Amino acid sequence: MNQAIKVLYTGKVHTVGARENGTARSPDGRLDIKLSPPGAAGTGTNPEQLFAAGWSACFETAMSLAARKIKVALPAELAIDAEVDLGMSGAEYFLRARLNVSVPGLDLETAQAIVDTAHQTCPYSKALRGNVDVAITVSV
Repeated sequence: MNQAIKVLYTGKVHTVGARENGTARSPDGRLDIKLSPPGAAGTGTNPEQLFAAGWSACFETAMSLAARKIKVALPAELAIDAEVDLGMSGAEYFLRARLNVSVPGLDLETAQAIVDTAHQTCPYSKALRGNVDVAITVSV
């Protein structure tokens, strides 16, 4: 049975100049950034940093939903450090990604269960699954 898809939001950005001194702007003006290559001396950010920010923010929301379902309060000190590698194998570029999730105040078993559920439901995690090598670590 097919379910109707309800689009909740569409992020729009206009990008020119790619990584090399480019810019990316959203029509609503909330995003207006300079781009520069990873590791370069430029003043802008890069797609890997932007992806890490988006994934970690989305993942934390998915954790909140997972915790609410099992009636667990997440600590205010919850933090996610996201890392996205741009790599090369031969002549092919690839991404590799890691989340280091800190959930102080919860026991490790509960924290791991919440993270596991979030990884199954987070739209970014779903997009990465089978396409990008992902590692997630949990600390309490």
